[in-house]
Amino acid sequence: MKLQLLFLFTLLIASLGFGQTKIQWEYAYNAENKAIEIQATLADGWHLYSQYVANEIGPVPTSFVFEPNNSVKFIGKVNEPQPIQKYDENFEAMLDFFEGKVLFTQRLSVKESTTVQGTLTYMLCNEVMCYPPVDEKFTITITK
Repeated sequence: MKLQLLFLFTLLIASLGFGQTKIQWEYAYNAENKAIEIQATLADGWHLYSQYVANEIGPVPTSFVFEPNNSVKFIGKVNEPQPIQKYDENFEAMLDFFEGKVLFTQRLSVKESTTVQGTLTYMLCNEVMCYPPVDEKFTITITK
């Protein structure tokens, strides 16, 4: 029994690590646009879900949670480009998602140089499988 549990645990850890190679995230502050830019680059055949998934039984939507910071005022919500809307075999529903590269932006007003910290939650799928949702912490340096 212990050997089976060890095998399952190893398989789970390996699959989570493998999933991380299917997407790369880049975080930056664009001073000209006064916005945080969070860009995802996905491997061919993989997709990332919109923040606005309208399916209660479906995938975990992409979400961003920013930690409070007195030096920054967040303006509105995180913006995303127009998603692809297509029937998703995994969830048997029409869903909104992104492929290739996608740029999320968060406008803000900055009082002074600081860092913005937060957590990004996302889920990756291809035509036949999905990885469990991932929570990724990030820090973005803002120079005023």
